[in-house]
Amino acid sequence: MPVSLLALALSAFAIGTTEFVIMGLLPEVAGDLGVTIPSAGWLISGYALGVAIGAPIMALLTAKLPRKKTLILLMSIFIVGNVLCALAYSYNLLMMARVITALCHGAFFGIGAVVAASLVAPDKQASAVALMFTGLTLANVLGVPLGTWFGQLFGWRATFWGVAVIGVLAFIALIVSLPTNRNEKPVHLASEVSALANGKLWLSLLMTVFFAAAMFALFSYIAPLLLQVTGISNKGVSWTLFLIGGGLTVGNILGGRLADWKVSFSLILSFSLIALFSLAFSWTSHALWLAEITLFLWAMATFSTVPGLQINVVRHGKEAPNLVSTLNISAFNVGNAFGAWAGGAVIDGGYGLTSVPVAAAVLAVMGLLICLLTFRRPRGQQQAARA
Repeated sequence: MPVSLLALALSAFAIGTTEFVIMGLLPEVAGDLGVTIPSAGWLISGYALGVAIGAPIMALLTAKLPRKKTLILLMSIFIVGNVLCALAYSYNLLMMARVITALCHGAFFGIGAVVAASLVAPDKQASAVALMFTGLTLANVLGVPLGTWFGQLFGWRATFWGVAVIGVLAFIALIVSLPTNRNEKPVHLASEVSALANGKLWLSLLMTVFFAAAMFALFSYIAPLLLQVTGISNKGVSWTLFLIGGGLTVGNILGGRLADWKVSFSLILSFSLIALFSLAFSWTSHALWLAEITLFLWAMATFSTVPGLQINVVRHGKEAPNLVSTLNISAFNVGNAFGAWAGGAVIDGGYGLTSVPVAAAVLAVMGLLICLLTFRRPRGQQQAARA
């Protein structure tokens, strides 16, 4: 794998850290800026909204730029956004800085995935995308806990200064290592937009929505499930999250290799396993070791889906890879919000915490049905295959 993939992975690590580390710093941010915890929580929602809306807009605005220059520009915005977060002296300024930072998120991951795939042979493209997204999984395993600890020790602003420094390192790595593709075809906005007429593309994006919904319906409420149902301590929750992060990383790598072999089989298998392990957790959550094993397997199954989803979307929208790839990141964030809402609705409905994994399984089954519909061959092709 080319060294430039490591520059993309480092960039993904920085972006993933700044997105999720705010969750661990909400008390510090709320106390310093004089707002309530729920108000500080809107900093998470504001970022997600910035990603969902900003991704396709930034993809269109940078459509005529070479992809290397686009990624460098987006990383520059990321650095500026984190510096503004560190300097923000009011809640409104911090929200604005978070939204500015979020603008680069979706477009960077979308265009970065296209670049990662272009750096290797066709039969290694999913593994290349998986390596880039390993930076995102490591952000959850290492970046978030270390960033939270750093912010609690030196103040929450210090964390954003630290992420900005990582962004500068990634910025330099992108300049030095990314090759300049002189054969890159110029992008025309009309062709980018016309590529959206493909029905299979929208099914693929809907598949991503239900994948993220199935993941975050359970993941958003994993802490109360572990505390109140499994009965482990706060420290135990931290170790379990670390275990889940390890499962996400392993699943991402294995999913990339499986998608290199056959994307359709990879996604069908992954959605099936997500549904199976989510449903199983509704029972195994009552026993410590069974719960830990199930969650590790669930995490592996969950992120084994990511490389296949990204490659699948680009294949169905190959006339506009930048735009459709960033739309996939937007779809992920829409599913993130929908899944968190669905899990909360189940709890508010009085069904109990153990019903949350069941809801996640239902969402995964819906994703599986969309997956089967997407890869269903027309009747004429089926008859030709039998012949």
